[in-house]
Amino acid sequence: MSLQSKPIIIFGETLIDDFPDQPVVGGAPFNVARSLGYFDCAPLMISRVGNDATAQLIRADMQRFKLPATALQTDQHYPTGRVKVTQDDSADMARHKFEILPDQAYDHIDGQTAVTAMLQASPEHDQGIFYFGTLAQRNPVSREALYGLLAQTRALKYLDLNLRAMQYSLATIEQSLQFADILKVNEEELQILAEIYLDKPKAENEAALDDRDIQTHATALIALFKLQAIITTLGERGYAYLDEAGQYLRSASEAVKVEVVDTVGGGDAFSAIFILGMQRGWPLHLSLQRAHLFAAGICSVRGAVASDADFYEQWQQCWNAETLPAIASSGANP
Repeated sequence: MSLQSKPIIIFGETLIDDFPDQPVVGGAPFNVARSLGYFDCAPLMISRVGNDATAQLIRADMQRFKLPATALQTDQHYPTGRVKVTQDDSADMARHKFEILPDQAYDHIDGQTAVTAMLQASPEHDQGIFYFGTLAQRNPVSREALYGLLAQTRALKYLDLNLRAMQYSLATIEQSLQFADILKVNEEELQILAEIYLDKPKAENEAALDDRDIQTHATALIALFKLQAIITTLGERGYAYLDEAGQYLRSASEAVKVEVVDTVGGGDAFSAIFILGMQRGWPLHLSLQRAHLFAAGICSVRGAVASDADFYEQWQQCWNAETLPAIASSGANP
């Protein structure tokens, strides 16, 4: 089986971020799927939408990003997922508040339909990569559907913890970690896990973790949950990677300089390109570097994915030439 034909399966929420001025298609798993789709990976997106007008926005994006819709279920009762976005007028500066609405279509993914879709679309799923997170596990229906899929496949399981306030339980975290092979967290999530499982109190001043803390926490979590590796994203400070063999890879000390437009989707962009690197057989250090730079590039444009296909084409050209793109300080081009 060639690396390019390794199937990628993505499970989770597809939703609409409902801003006051316009609806924006989102959902962390869908952000990952769309970025991968632009690089011709055609990941199988397993999710569920309602029988409503907003579902057409998601279907249109699937077509635009060349994603197969065979595993996108339609619910006749529950609506397409929505996140209500409002401006927080009490803040000193313009900020938004996000209300993740309950009981949405992605909370009711049917397990048997999902398994059938995976087996039909990806008969070699055991040799592929399976991405999942935690938001779509808040309801027992979708949670059991996910666990059924994970038990059905021997694919490498990539968990992006992606904790959302009041949308997860400790039981969900623990079960997800038990299934995972590779865990991706941000700095705050690593501290949360260390507090829960390693009895490490979280710093009151939210101080950044140093390399010793990151290595100590990651080493203990890898041993506790029998993980292959943990990737910790550190914002502009880059990333830290530790695997079960003790290999520790840290991004260059100098920060990537970009003009940040918004940070929405930065972590999803990192996951997408790291998974792309695994599929294409890139050296580990190159996958990490490219994932970090691409995530910085996404932070220099509006939204979780770029609207311009040229954005992706420029990255592909750089990778084909085995060069690393220099992100301009304007953030306009990679």
